[in-house]
Amino acid sequence: MTDDIEAMLDGVAPRLRELRHRRGYTLAELAAETGISTSTLSRLESGLRRPTLELLIRIAAAYRANLDDLVGAPQIADPRIHPKPFYRGGRAIIPLTRQNPELRAFKMVLPGHPADEPVKQGAHEGYDWIYVLSGRVRLALGDEEIILEAGEAAEFDTRVPHGHVSASNEPAEILNLLSVQGERMHLRTDAERAPAG
Repeated sequence: MTDDIEAMLDGVAPRLRELRHRRGYTLAELAAETGISTSTLSRLESGLRRPTLELLIRIAAAYRANLDDLVGAPQIADPRIHPKPFYRGGRAIIPLTRQNPELRAFKMVLPGHPADEPVKQGAHEGYDWIYVLSGRVRLALGDEEIILEAGEAAEFDTRVPHGHVSASNEPAEILNLLSVQGERMHLRTDAERAPAG
């Protein structure tokens, strides 16, 4: 094994530990999400176990990170992002960032929503910012509701109960910036709400 590869592998343990702390996971939570035992995760983070590709792939999937970020591979020169859309709770979600320790950006397409249906709300640690690209968005913050038009933005502390939907039967498109804690909770909550397929 070359010195460069050896040094890269030696750097994985502190990188995994730092990333877990930054994302706000406990070892038990990460174990539940990855299917890797807490003792194995602990040994990986302390450098007592060499990471395998299988383990790194599972951890990267839980963090929505690239393998290159986990092993500290040199950054490629091409800064373009090739987003892979996914769907949660009827929303099309397109990631716009690779791996940012503090902030994640998404484009979302919100399906039409009947005006007489309430907006589901949740509260959690984090911070949220939305910008309406097209359509109109109904933003609920506690007992207040605001209609955002295309070109308008809103930012709020996600400890306040909140939710947002299209303000009409037509879809709306938004840009959504979330702190890491906010992203984690939104994706988990949306996944729980999504009907089983």
